[in-house]
Amino acid sequence: MSNTILNCFVVDDSSIQRLAIVKMIEGHPNLKLVGEFSNAVETKAALKETTVDLIFLDIEMPILTGFDLLDDITEKPGVIFVTGQTKYAFKAFDYAAIDYLQKPIKKDRFLYAVERALLSHKMKTEMIEDRGEFIFVKSNLKKRKVYLKELRYIQALGDYVKLITDEDSLIVLSTMKSFEGTLPSEDFLRIHKSYIVNLRKVEKFNSKAVELGSEVLPLSRNRKSELVEALSQF
Repeated sequence: MSNTILNCFVVDDSSIQRLAIVKMIEGHPNLKLVGEFSNAVETKAALKETTVDLIFLDIEMPILTGFDLLDDITEKPGVIFVTGQTKYAFKAFDYAAIDYLQKPIKKDRFLYAVERALLSHKMKTEMIEDRGEFIFVKSNLKKRKVYLKELRYIQALGDYVKLITDEDSLIVLSTMKSFEGTLPSEDFLRIHKSYIVNLRKVEKFNSKAVELGSEVLPLSRNRKSELVEALSQF
């Protein structure tokens, strides 16, 4: 864990508070500051351009609150809420926050929160490396575990994707590109702008379609050679 570096954003409308957190981040060997913002609107735009592991996030800000920001983003980094108010503590747990720091922040409390963030990051990374098999998705406001070996294909539905498994189907708020990034590339392939398929489930294919049992999915012309190459590994 000691070699892990977490890329951090600091978001607070108080410049004094931002400076205090920035100084603590710069003094910590496992943290790297990659952006600081005075409002959630700028932060939301920056998150589209920058990969961040951890956000130190103020709750009460003009226009968009810290909670509003998290509601607006699909790929959520780790979050440590920073606020002067204790009344938000219970709500913070609804957002799976790593920790909840009260202003003014004490150094030892900051260090404890960072240790929790490092542990959370380690567990998440190990789960991805393990690919064990499963991923967690949010469907109907609940976290669901989806076993990769049971996932047949993924279909694009506007701002959502539909996951078809051996047992049922789930609707998840995500772009195709974003969801594709959560899947192991050796087992899953984008065969069409609207479809990603589990290669282990493919039974037949021709130049225009891929068959998974009774399901027939369209195959883009420019993806056929990729499909042939990907299937040759099995």
